[in-house]
Amino acid sequence: MTIPPRRPSAESAASREALTRRPGRRRFLLSVLVLAGCCVCARAVQVQAVQTAAWRELAAAQHRTQRVALAPRGRILARDGTELAVSVQRYSVAVAPQEIKDRPAVRRLLSERLGVSEDDAMRLTDPNRKWMVVSGRYGRASVAELEPVPGLHLQAEFSRHLLHGELVRELVGRVADGVGAGGVEQAFDHVLKGVPGLEIAARSGRGRTMPGGRVVAPPRPGGDVALTLDPGVQEIADQVLEEAVRETGAVGGDIVVTRPATGEVLALASRKADGSSSLAAVNAPYEPGSTLKPFTVAGLLETGLATLADSVDVADGAWTVAGRTLRDVSAQGRMTLADALTVSSNVGVAKMATAFPFGAQYELLRDFGFGSPTGVELPGEVAGVLRRPGEWSRQSPVSLAIGYEVSVTTLQMAMAYGALANGGLLMKPLLVKELRSPDGVVTASPVVVRRSISTHTAEAIAATLREVVDDGTGRSARLDAFGVAGKSGTSRLYQPGSGYQDGAYWASFAGFFPSEEPQLVVVAKLERPQGRYYGGEVAAPVTRIAMEAILAASASPIDRNALLQHAVAEGEAEAPAPERFANIGTEAAVGTGSTGTEASWIRSGTTPLDDRLAGEREGFPTPAGVVPNVRGLDARTAARRLHAAGLRVAWQGTGEVVETRPAAGERVSAGDTVRVTTRKQEWKREP
Repeated sequence: MTIPPRRPSAESAASREALTRRPGRRRFLLSVLVLAGCCVCARAVQVQAVQTAAWRELAAAQHRTQRVALAPRGRILARDGTELAVSVQRYSVAVAPQEIKDRPAVRRLLSERLGVSEDDAMRLTDPNRKWMVVSGRYGRASVAELEPVPGLHLQAEFSRHLLHGELVRELVGRVADGVGAGGVEQAFDHVLKGVPGLEIAARSGRGRTMPGGRVVAPPRPGGDVALTLDPGVQEIADQVLEEAVRETGAVGGDIVVTRPATGEVLALASRKADGSSSLAAVNAPYEPGSTLKPFTVAGLLETGLATLADSVDVADGAWTVAGRTLRDVSAQGRMTLADALTVSSNVGVAKMATAFPFGAQYELLRDFGFGSPTGVELPGEVAGVLRRPGEWSRQSPVSLAIGYEVSVTTLQMAMAYGALANGGLLMKPLLVKELRSPDGVVTASPVVVRRSISTHTAEAIAATLREVVDDGTGRSARLDAFGVAGKSGTSRLYQPGSGYQDGAYWASFAGFFPSEEPQLVVVAKLERPQGRYYGGEVAAPVTRIAMEAILAASASPIDRNALLQHAVAEGEAEAPAPERFANIGTEAAVGTGSTGTEASWIRSGTTPLDDRLAGEREGFPTPAGVVPNVRGLDARTAARRLHAAGLRVAWQGTGEVVETRPAAGERVSAGDTVRVTTRKQEWKREP
């Protein structure tokens, strides 16, 4: 069957006829197509040849990112180079479950290396989740195997570690988000913080930062800050204060130990009854009471208004002035000004102080640094209160003479007594010994603030203060072998808004040792002691025990040769130096310096720094040059024993000691550091 040819439709024929009649339209369409092809080719040449490098760089940039290379914070050191605060690198671990290739293997790694439970490992690797963060921070050894594993992402950071735990926490301060907060960390943040660097790292198609990277600008570590703090003395001061607060039922207390000749701060501790520490010694002023009387007497001598031999009639120990009655505990009749200071007569000292012309007392106390900051390199220091004479009442001169209507900090009192011990020169407290940075070392030098009184007056007051300790209200601070000069103080506690509190007192003692050519100033203060509250009964023993312990410690800041030479010069030395010092701190705590009125924890014949200070255990002495056996002791007792053996201690945690490194019996040298591990650890050590 033959199919006839299809006849073109009238419409098709019309179209062909139209094209035939319009050849320009066909050429136009062809030109457009050719031009478009040329543009595409030209653009291809531009991209592939001319702009190759730029596009390649853009493509690479989409697969890399910049991140900050953290700079380790500088160290805070003690005076002997012992590390107090260091930066430790830690890693946070994140999981991208959808990037994991071998899920069981990743779960096993998380459990074995990071201690993650099986349930948590299942949750962290759940493929339905996009991003999970493992809790905690881990050391390099723990995360080394995790770094190349797909789906696991590490982020390095630095954490601050205190090698002596709570012992120096408030003094050193803290670090929050890389910035110092409080203490030395805040005061010298500009030295410690360092300069961050820059690192280039790869980024996946999903925007995740890949492990590894290339440092293009290395970070600059922070500088070191070396303090004048002595770790051994700080440990002794802290432990003695803690025991005193607990045994006297006090709310809290402070203790400060300084070198009078240079103003160096060897120890600064503040404790509360709950065991917490603070910087109350520099930011919590109090009315000092009788510890201010030596400065009143010094002013009378310096201005020629009185001599120590001048007499004053205290009558029956009561005197009313401007509506206020002053009373003495035991003083009666007529006595010399020296005797009034020795027995701490309120009436005697106050009556003699009426000889001051208007404003003279204010100038005297300002010359000793009261009413103004000491300038210690710590944030938050307060100036205390010393009102100008124009704001005084008729009672003010009498109140100031015996330590009322004026508030001071424990550190201010330590520096003022340092002026009495230093021939009348008031020193600025020196807490920072050196600043060490890549640009060099800046060494701090002692700074004399001013001459408060003449050397002659200072020596006369020092001699009287020794009588206070030998025969007056400070007998509980007396040492058998060497002279101590000091003064006790007891003042009622004032509460703003409610006045003086019934039965609430500040008990304090300030003194220096030895009384001739002093090497240490020790000031102790207790807040609201229960039962006995007189400074001579509860605060003076604290200073004595601290001085005994410092003398007994092998690594002591005391110049023993100078002590012995002075004793020989006065005809007091009857034994060689080792025997003389061996008796200090190892005898009964009471000794011949105690009085029958001391608190029970002193009268009992025990001391917070008991015979363990001699480095003995169960009656067997520890040979010199070896680590004592402290296993089974509580951490603080172990630290005291190790300090007594001339060793440094690094510990943190609570409970009994389970081991030491080096171990007990191993040979060591004086000044070596022993790391103590306790049963209840508050931080994990690196493997």
